[in-house]
Amino acid sequence: MNWNKRLLNTPIIGDITKKIASIKVNHDAYNIAEHFTQFLEPQVAVNNALKEEAFKIRHNVYCEELAFEEIKKEGQEKDEFDGQSIFSLIKHKPSNAYTSCVRVVKIQQEDQLLPIEKYCLESITNEELHPKNFKRSEICEISRLAVKADFRRRKTDQFKGSGTGVIQEAIYSEIELRCFPFIAIGLYMAAATMAIDSGIKHAFVMMEPRLARSMKFVGIKFQPLGEPIEYHGLRAPYYINAEIFLDNLSPGFQNLYKSIEHDICEQIESLN
Repeated sequence: MNWNKRLLNTPIIGDITKKIASIKVNHDAYNIAEHFTQFLEPQVAVNNALKEEAFKIRHNVYCEELAFEEIKKEGQEKDEFDGQSIFSLIKHKPSNAYTSCVRVVKIQQEDQLLPIEKYCLESITNEELHPKNFKRSEICEISRLAVKADFRRRKTDQFKGSGTGVIQEAIYSEIELRCFPFIAIGLYMAAATMAIDSGIKHAFVMMEPRLARSMKFVGIKFQPLGEPIEYHGLRAPYYINAEIFLDNLSPGFQNLYKSIEHDICEQIESLN
């Protein structure tokens, strides 16, 4: 992959972590949950059309905006793990535009690997929570989280040199803009729901330490498995399971999770 070190300072991570860390969680989380569900809707990629929307978002963020990958003629960013993955997106209700995406990479055959196993296995120094200790059918990796630039910034934010502009005030209301920083949280909640529904008991993720620390503000406590390494920027391996995730969510974000869980499970059930 043709990634570089600039991910550490990109708005994808820096923007999200600053805003999560800046809120008073106990008070504001209830408002965030209300605003989130008013303007944003999680969706499972139940068909090829929605999967292509996810690939387009990844292309927009990783290829066009950040130039970590070469521009693809078809305008979609894909890799070898997509065939063993399930995907979720978050839609902006007023515009019907898809804001972001994430995938859950599963093991469908014994000889398959997770991305973290193929590229970063040596970074995992916690032997107790090593992927090798668990049933292959019960592990997954949450990866390829991508949030389009327009949904990472509020009109009061100013960034230079990013190659994209701030949100246009005429398009989004101030109430909408307040909930946009929490799209990443919504994506992790959607991924958790899909994983739990699939019988997954152990989830791994490579993420920037700043993002992992910021998630603690809402009670999503990823457990570090090793020191940060250079992998698509400075990232470290983390572990989480359903118990850790559900037991530590702050009260306001428990409400948001229940809403997202309901929407995701309803969509999954419609396929059966």
